[in-house]
Parts: sequence; structure tokens; C-alpha cells
Amino acid sequence: MVGRFNWAGVIDFLPQLFTGLYYTLLISVVGLVIGFILGGIFGLGRIAQNKVVRGISIIFIETIRGTPVLVQAIWIYYALPLIIQFELGSVTAGIIVIALNSGAYIAEIVRGAVQSIDQGQMEAGRSLGLNHGQTMRYIIWPQAFKRMIPPLGNQFIISIKDTSLLSVILVPELIFQGRLIAANHFNAVEIYTTVAVFYLAITLSLSFVLQRTERRLDI
Repeated sequence: MVGRFNWAGVIDFLPQLFTGLYYTLLISVVGLVIGFILGGIFGLGRIAQNKVVRGISIIFIETIRGTPVLVQAIWIYYALPLIIQFELGSVTAGIIVIALNSGAYIAEIVRGAVQSIDQGQMEAGRSLGLNHGQTMRYIIWPQAFKRMIPPLGNQFIISIKDTSLLSVILVPELIFQGRLIAANHFNAVEIYTTVAVFYLAITLSLSFVLQRTERRLDI
């Protein structure tokens, strides 16, 4: 059975698959950077004393976490343009989806990490003459960030794999390119196996970098 598979023929489609890899990485990196910023904002907002800020943060986090990524992608690509009267490109929509989705989960990671720091640390900072913002910046945040790295790494990997769902809104990422090639050339086993290897290479590389980072920070 193995001999019937044309693994050598995959080489002819590598340029197309690398195009898909490019868009997968582009959406993942940009989306996660924006998601980390959103996560920091809404994570700290989630524990803010201001009720309005806390309420907005809770609504954002629970809305995004309570709906599937696939539904978010379809809504942002097909429904949102009808509301704002502006057409979004598929790649732009994909970045927004990954940014919002990862941002909601990162917000909970940030909240959990900050709240895990002993309250005495805040009191110690204030006793040294630091205001609340300075205490968060110089004392609480550095400790919390170290604790965030393992769950952040897990979220990054999940978000990278979530990009595979974006083929439904015509983002030309790995799965989209793989499906296109397999449908036209009837080589599904070879192409989808290659796509799986691409994803595995990305996630293993990220896991390696995160493990090295954890060791350097003695987590």
C-alpha cells in the first residue's frame, strides 16, 4: 500500500505549502502579539477596582471564551463587514480572530498570575514609598510574568493550531492550501501528512524555545 503513495510528488507542491505556512505564521505571530496586549489590558481590567472597567473586561472575556473560534471567524468575516460597511480581507479577519480569542484566554492567565502573588508584596511596595502603578510595574509584574510563561506557551500553541479553522473564511493558510492541492490532484494522504508535519514542526520548535526560556528564568 505504501508503494502506491507518491511521496516524491509532494515536492512539486512545496511552494504552495510554504505559502500556506507563511500565512499561518503571519496570522499566528501578529495575532498573538495583539492578543498578548489585549490580554494584559483586560486581564488587569478584570481585577481593577473600577466597576466599569471590570465589567467591560468580564464581558469581553466571557463573550469570546463562550463562543467557538469557528463561529467568531464566520461572524467577523461575513457579518461584521455588513455592520461597519467595510469589507475585511480574509487575512485581516483571521488576525482579528486569533487576536481576540487568544486575548481573552491570555487575560485569564494574566489575572491568575497577578492574583497568585502574595498580597504582602503590594503592601511591601507601598511601604517603600511606591504608588500602586510602580508597585505593579517593579514588584508584582516581574514575578507574575515568570509564572505566566508555561500557560502562555500552551496558549500560543493552541492559537497556532486554531489558525487551521480559518480556511473556512478562505485564509490561504496551511489547511486551505492542503485541501486545494488534495482536491485537484487526489493525493490527500501525502498532502495532509505533510501539512501535519509542518504543524508539528512549528509547535515543537515553539515548545523548545519555551522550555529554554523557562530554564533561563528558573521557573
